[in-house]
Amino acid sequence: MTEAMIRTEGLTRHFTVKKQTVEAVRGLDLEVRAGELVALLGPNGAGKSTTLRMLTTLLAPTAGTARVAGRDVTTDPRGVRHRIGYVGQGNGAAHSQRGRDELISQGRAYGLDRAAARDRAAELIASLDLEAVADRTVSSLSGGQRRRLDIAMGLIHAPDLLFLDEPSTGLDPQNRAALAGHITALRERHATTVVLTTHYLDEADQLAERVIVIDHGRVIADDTPERLKAEHAGDRIVLTFDHERDAARAAGERLGVLGDARIEQSGSRVVIEADGGARLVPKLLRGLDDADITVAAVEVARPTLDDVFLNLTGRSLREASKEGK
Repeated sequence: MTEAMIRTEGLTRHFTVKKQTVEAVRGLDLEVRAGELVALLGPNGAGKSTTLRMLTTLLAPTAGTARVAGRDVTTDPRGVRHRIGYVGQGNGAAHSQRGRDELISQGRAYGLDRAAARDRAAELIASLDLEAVADRTVSSLSGGQRRRLDIAMGLIHAPDLLFLDEPSTGLDPQNRAALAGHITALRERHATTVVLTTHYLDEADQLAERVIVIDHGRVIADDTPERLKAEHAGDRIVLTFDHERDAARAAGERLGVLGDARIEQSGSRVVIEADGGARLVPKLLRGLDDADITVAAVEVARPTLDDVFLNLTGRSLREASKEGK
């Protein structure tokens, strides 16, 4: 059986702050299989960044074990670093250097000979659509171009595992979409295992096969985006009425089709959260019509990962992130 690309058992990290022990990560058990694209989510202070730093050998664990790309992060950190790529939140390339030269230098640092480093740089430049700007200085590149160059630098030595720490932060929607497309294409082309962190939950939903949510130093959810949405968030049905009295009557009419749905009335609107809500709408409307309650408008919204995060942690990821800044 192929060894997992990441496996942790009881991974723990404590910090001492003002003579008090802070448990940043508490007994984390985690497994990522080869070829997966996994999104690691969590608010600031939840242990997500500390976990990432331990997995990339930037921080030693207090207790527990972690094997990354077949190497132990404590006993063989150099072996781990040679087998992973890491793209941090800041720009990794020197601003005064040309992009192509930076890639070749990075390849040489990983032990590639000059010809191999040049060939690999050319391959990545083509894959990430950087051909038109590769020979310009880094300082002249746009934000999206710099992020693609950062990813190329992380991939120059063809790692088995790539860590992307908030790769699209600061990019406009067009560049975010383009970068997501490049990440997907590169993974399909090279079968690289990818672990990314992001504050954009639509990005995690679009890219990731698995979503792992960390809060208070522990994994509190781990599944596919669709299963998480099905388990932790229901469809939202919004009914709008011409009169508030009709909304009040509707809110009290469960009609036997809503089960354990949550129903809230606000003025002339009624919001219903229910599993499989879209399938309930025809029965719901028929029941209200039989009760002589006229619905002016109906809207069905599918659950999002932000709904999942809110239900799991009691706050949205964006709100949690702002609190930590």
